[in-house]
Amino acid sequence: MAIKILMLIVFFAVTIGIGVYCKKQATDVRGFVLGGRSVGPWLTAFAYGTSYFSAVIFIGYAGQFGWKYGVAATWIGLGNAFIGSLMAWAVLGRRTRIMTQHLDAATMPDFFGKRFDSQALKTASAAIIFIFLIPYTASVYNGLSRLFGMAFNIDYSYCVIAMSVLTAIYVILGGYMATAVNDFIQGCIMLVGIAVIIAAVLNINGGFLGSLEAMANVTGSTPAEQIPGIFNSFFGPDPVNLLGVVILTSLGTWGLPQMVGKFYAIKSEKDINIGTIVSTVFALVVAGGCYFLGGFGRLFGDIIEYNPATGIPVYDSIVPSMLSVLPDILIAITVMLVLSASMSTLSSLVLTSSSVLTLDLVNETVGKEMDEKKKVSTMRIFIVVFIVLSAVIALIQYKSSVTFIAQLMSISWGALAGAFLGPFLYSLYWKKVTKAAVWASFAVGVGLTTGNMILGFFGKAIIASPINCGAAAMILSLIIVPAVSMITAKPSETRMEEVFSCYEEKVLVSKRNALED
Repeated sequence: MAIKILMLIVFFAVTIGIGVYCKKQATDVRGFVLGGRSVGPWLTAFAYGTSYFSAVIFIGYAGQFGWKYGVAATWIGLGNAFIGSLMAWAVLGRRTRIMTQHLDAATMPDFFGKRFDSQALKTASAAIIFIFLIPYTASVYNGLSRLFGMAFNIDYSYCVIAMSVLTAIYVILGGYMATAVNDFIQGCIMLVGIAVIIAAVLNINGGFLGSLEAMANVTGSTPAEQIPGIFNSFFGPDPVNLLGVVILTSLGTWGLPQMVGKFYAIKSEKDINIGTIVSTVFALVVAGGCYFLGGFGRLFGDIIEYNPATGIPVYDSIVPSMLSVLPDILIAITVMLVLSASMSTLSSLVLTSSSVLTLDLVNETVGKEMDEKKKVSTMRIFIVVFIVLSAVIALIQYKSSVTFIAQLMSISWGALAGAFLGPFLYSLYWKKVTKAAVWASFAVGVGLTTGNMILGFFGKAIIASPINCGAAAMILSLIIVPAVSMITAKPSETRMEEVFSCYEEKVLVSKRNALED
C-alpha cells in the first residue's frame, strides 16, 4: 500500500508542476486552445494517442470484446493503429493543419462556420459537441471504479473527486500545452505498463504459447462458441460484429472533435511525418496490447463476477479480476496505467468542450466583445463546469445504477463521428460539398444513434448493438455527404477558390525532400 500511495503522490505532484510551468503559454486563446500551433511531433502524437485510449478501452472494451471474440479481439487494436492512427494522420493531418490555419479556425464548429460561411452550422455543431461530450466524458471514470476498489479498497467516489480536481488544476493552469506535456508522460507510463502487465498475466498460464494452448480448450454457450479452438482462431466466433467494433473504434476518430483538434496544433511538415509513425506505434502497443490481453479473459472465468440473473459476466470485472492475482507492485503499475489513460482523455475532452462552448456559442451570442483575456477566463470556468457535470453523472450511475446513462454514454462516440466524419473529411478535399449535405449528415448521425437508443428502451431497436449502430451512422455519413452535394445548390466558386487557395501557396523545401525542375 505504501508503494501504491507513494507512486500516486509523485504522479500528482509532477502533473500539477507541469500545469504551473505551462501557465505562461496559456495567456491568450491561441496559446490556451492550440499551444500557439507550435507543439512538437512527439507531444502531438502522444496527445492524440492518449486522448484515444482511456479506462473505457483498458477495462471496459478489452474485457467485453476479449470475452466475446477471444484472441481475435486483437484485430480491434490493429484497426485502431492502422485506421484510427496511421490513416487518420496521413489523410487528415496535413490538410487539417493547413486549412484551419488559413481559415483561422480553432475548433471544429469554427471550421464548419468559416468553411461554409454559416453561423447556423457553427451553432448546431457546437450544440452536438456540447450534448454528447458530457456523457462521453463521464464514461471515462467508469473503468476506474473496480480497479481502485481492488487496489486500495476505497470508495469509487473518492477516486472520481481526486481525478476531477487534479485534471481541473493542470488544464486550467496550462491549457493545451500542459495537457500535451502531461499526455506525453502519461503515455510513457501506458507504454511501459501495458507491456509489463501482458507479460505477467500470460506468465500465469505458462507464457504466450501456454496461454494460447489453454484458450484452445475454452468453449462458450452458443453454437459458434462451442467449436474447438474458436477463441484462439483468426477471426473468432463472431467476425461480423467484430468488424462493427473495428469500424466504430477506428474510423470514429476521423470525426471526433477532440481527436482531429490535435492536428490544428502541428508545428511543421516534419512533425507530421514523425507524429504519424509515433502515434501508430503507440496505438499498436497500447490498443493492440489491451485487446490482446482481454482476449485471454476466459482463462480467468472462475474468479470474475457474473450477473446472478442472467449468468452473463460483468464485463467491467474481467480485466480487474485478471490483474487481482498479480503482485502488489504490478497492481500499482496498473493503477498508474489506467489513471494516466483516463486523465489524459478527460483533459482532452474538457478542453475541447470548454473551448467550443466559449468560442462557438457564448462568444457568438452574448459576448461578441470579449477580449482574449475574457475568453480564456470563460474557458477556464467552463472547464470546471464540464468536469463537475461529468463527475456528477459518473457518481449517479455508480450509486444508483441508472442504466439509461450508460446507454447514452455508449452512443456518444457514434453520434459525434456519425455527424461529423463525412462533412469534415470531404470539406478538406472537395470544393463541391454543400451546406445541405452537412445538415443531412448531422441529422442522420444524431438521429440514427439517439433514435435507435430510444427505441431500444421499448425493445424495438433498429440495430440491436449501439456499437454497430454507431458504425452504420459513420458509413452513412460518408455516403450521404457526396450524394446530397450532387443534388443540392453548389457553393460559390469564388468562395471555394479562396478557401482552397491555401493548398496552392508556395513553400521552399530542401533538395532532400524535392528535386528542382
